[in-house]
Amino acid sequence: MAATESKLALTRRARKINRELDALYPDAHCELDFTSPFELLIATVLSAQTTDVRVNGVTPTLFARYPDAVALAAAEREDVEKIIQPTGFFRAKTQSILGLSQALVERFGGQVPGRLKDLVTLPGVGRKTANVVLGNAFGVPGITVDTHFGRLVRRFGWTTETDADKVEAEIGALFPKSEWTMLSHRVIWHGRRRCHARRPACGACPLARLCPSYGEGPTDPKVAAKLVRTGPRA
Repeated sequence: MAATESKLALTRRARKINRELDALYPDAHCELDFTSPFELLIATVLSAQTTDVRVNGVTPTLFARYPDAVALAAAEREDVEKIIQPTGFFRAKTQSILGLSQALVERFGGQVPGRLKDLVTLPGVGRKTANVVLGNAFGVPGITVDTHFGRLVRRFGWTTETDADKVEAEIGALFPKSEWTMLSHRVIWHGRRRCHARRPACGACPLARLCPSYGEGPTDPKVAAKLVRTGPRA
């Protein structure tokens, strides 16, 4: 489908898929728990190579002990490692969150900046993390290219790129900027609930008629229905 369609046809199809996703996931949102930009920033860094559910299991303890950048910047490394160990790669993540907390204190008065160009200067913060924070804590539109998003937009035939920055640019060109944050949530929710990496639930997917990758997973409705999840993976 995507190989022969014009840019206009691709844009129309992409926007139809977005509308279908909106109807399918009307309550789509960031599944990391947070009450401030700082908490979201730290939680997003911790979410690398693990699940949001696992991150949400450790952040209440982490933030109760270290509620802001000043407190976390002064934390003992061993104490932080012990708290976040269940998220995996805990030594590297501890290095990142201590480093970015110190940078926030030294360069931004302990406050999380609301600009992309500032956020990406922080240790462990790339465009993906920055866009999560901007979109969900500051209301600044951004596209979050995580593994789910990248996989699905290639399956949808919206892009063939694998580089996250190029994916972000190509997908951003298909949609109004005002849609970017919610588009990210919807696509990620679909990736977590139906369009799985190994066995997508094709036979239980409302996007079937619009998706060039239909058939990569079981097309029998009963078989596919068993693959559908109601929430994120633990």
